[in-house]
Amino acid sequence: MNGSYLFRHLFLFTGIFPLLSCFSDIKAVKKAEDNYNNYCMGCHGPAKEKFVNKEWIYGKEHEEVFYSVKYGREEMGMPSFEAAFSDDEIDAMVNYLLEKNNDNDKILTSDKMIISSEVQNFYVDTVISGLSVVWGMTWLPDGNMLITERSGTLYRFANNELITIEGLPPVFVFGQGGLLDIELHPNYENTGWIYITYSKPAINPDKDGGNTALIRAKLDGNKLTNIEELYAGHPATRRGQHFGSRIEFDRNGYLYFTIGERGHKENAQLLGNSNGKLHRINDDGSVPIDNPFYNVEGADKTIYNFGHRNQQGLAMHPESGEIWSHEHGPRGGDEINIEKRGANYGWPEITFGINYNGTIITEDTAKAGMEQPVIYYDPSIAPSGMDFVEGTNYPNWKGNILIGSLRFRHLVRVVLNNDKVIHQEKLIEDIGRVRDVKMGPDNLIYVSVEGIGVLRLVPVD
Repeated sequence: MNGSYLFRHLFLFTGIFPLLSCFSDIKAVKKAEDNYNNYCMGCHGPAKEKFVNKEWIYGKEHEEVFYSVKYGREEMGMPSFEAAFSDDEIDAMVNYLLEKNNDNDKILTSDKMIISSEVQNFYVDTVISGLSVVWGMTWLPDGNMLITERSGTLYRFANNELITIEGLPPVFVFGQGGLLDIELHPNYENTGWIYITYSKPAINPDKDGGNTALIRAKLDGNKLTNIEELYAGHPATRRGQHFGSRIEFDRNGYLYFTIGERGHKENAQLLGNSNGKLHRINDDGSVPIDNPFYNVEGADKTIYNFGHRNQQGLAMHPESGEIWSHEHGPRGGDEINIEKRGANYGWPEITFGINYNGTIITEDTAKAGMEQPVIYYDPSIAPSGMDFVEGTNYPNWKGNILIGSLRFRHLVRVVLNNDKVIHQEKLIEDIGRVRDVKMGPDNLIYVSVEGIGVLRLVPVD
């Protein structure tokens, strides 16, 4: 055997192992990415967006993240994936999360690029940039915008300047909790009342956490005054998920607001607590005597209906006056609903979703006495924010619902025929996690996108 022959075969023999290792690594990364997209993205969003340059609550060292995935973090609604993934799969996912590149989001606003949707051309204009999570938006009669940032700051946006509004009560900023929705009284020019939902800390927040509360206040310059607490959710919990919350008035002046079931599924079916419910009160916080459970012993009198998981969209239909909502399912099972007096929307007794770790919540998708959704989403789109298109600026969208998708990073246009969904279209795809959408007083569509700020859809003929 000559030396050349021996060298060639020794090279092939020893060189094949790095090559096999490379293929094995590629396969592991692909499997980790698939697992993340299938099991985790609904809550956490794209990995590049949620796990790069972000604050890690439980630490970002490999062993800390591994522990979170394997054993879960119950107080944050994070289930254990010990039964779903092997240790090698968890290890690969942790590597994937920690090594993911921070690619830039697709920004459509730099050159006013015309976007041709199915029936409307428009471009996207940046109104406010540099904000993290703009949860709620509303406008004062002078055109100034009020916006809530979940981290606990209320802003007035005037003359292209962000001004901090002082005077908020203490906000329990934890997990999904913080400063939430904002809405003006329908007769604001005469009453001056502003309504805000936020996560209110318990007396001992380190032990008991907090829950969603509703206040009203007036604005004196750049300070809140005359603050009145109209409602405080109960019971409080240390868990960091499912605070809701959206606010909406109907045409009769009743005020509706949502509170999620706070990560305890059983709350949604119990009338003695506030969680997993749509509430209805008068504008001063008093309870309408025709509320469906007003005379039910032990029930919270403010409850309008129940059986909800976590509603983060609420809007009044401009023609019928009905209150429409959407809510987060678990892994699958997001819903759009028409809100009915005294109705039970079924969570967790019925659902079209499953647990995040793949286990079954219930085999039932329907039961007698429980409402069916107008439509459900599977896979979950993680909906947030909701409004109906009104005015004349978007004639071919009039009466459509607009919904933000946190998971798939786009805006959804929902076309209705009476109370039936007959078509849907994705708008501004890959723009980022859409948190809220509102019709502004100029009859233009405003969209808040996490990590970007507030955008505006400007129609083009």
